[in-house]
Amino acid sequence: MKHIAIVDDEATLRDNLSYAINKEGYIVSAYCNGQDAWEAYQGNPPHLYLLDILMPRLDGLEFCRLLRQADSTTPIIFLSSRDQELDKVLGLETGGDDYIGKPFSVRELLARIRAVLRRVDGVDQRDPPIQVGAFTLIPASYRAAWNGRELVLTISEFRIFSELIRSPGAVRSRSALFSSVFPNDKFMNERAVDSHIKRIRKKLESIGAPKNTIEAMYGMGYRFGIEV
Repeated sequence: MKHIAIVDDEATLRDNLSYAINKEGYIVSAYCNGQDAWEAYQGNPPHLYLLDILMPRLDGLEFCRLLRQADSTTPIIFLSSRDQELDKVLGLETGGDDYIGKPFSVRELLARIRAVLRRVDGVDQRDPPIQVGAFTLIPASYRAAWNGRELVLTISEFRIFSELIRSPGAVRSRSALFSSVFPNDKFMNERAVDSHIKRIRKKLESIGAPKNTIEAMYGMGYRFGIEV
């Protein structure tokens, strides 16, 4: 059974979501702030977080930053009444996998949970490692490296990067990347690809990888730009 952690300071929302999600067959843990959730994570990591942004004692963005330093693959869906486009982008660039603004329907949230968990479970353990130049990607474990230096990616980031690296030099449009990485996910927005790529580039820079690893082609999309 999948374990879902709800982190939100609204008691009524926590109770309602806990009931609905548990009824769908998931194990549920609920926390009223990020600090309690972080302390619990140390001993019992869940399969997915539902994470509010505005909370006392470690807000959602800070919790996400902490989690991503220790864990790149546990997916996060942000829940927040701050439904501005900038907040959505900030949540994704911090390391979130999806974002839903309050108020939302429980049915839509359950559908998003299923969609995100499908991305996690979608890997084929038989997929062989990908070797392109100095880059190595291991799809079965979502691990990546450049010149032996680990490139720590979230699941969404890994899937986008692997789509680009499989076709060096080929331009992939935003819509093509979106369709490949988020198949049948009607809730995600194509602009999420830009946020994820911006984060991938920062991570590539942090390990010393070439600046032209991912090139933006104006009006066309993105490509893995290193010649091999």
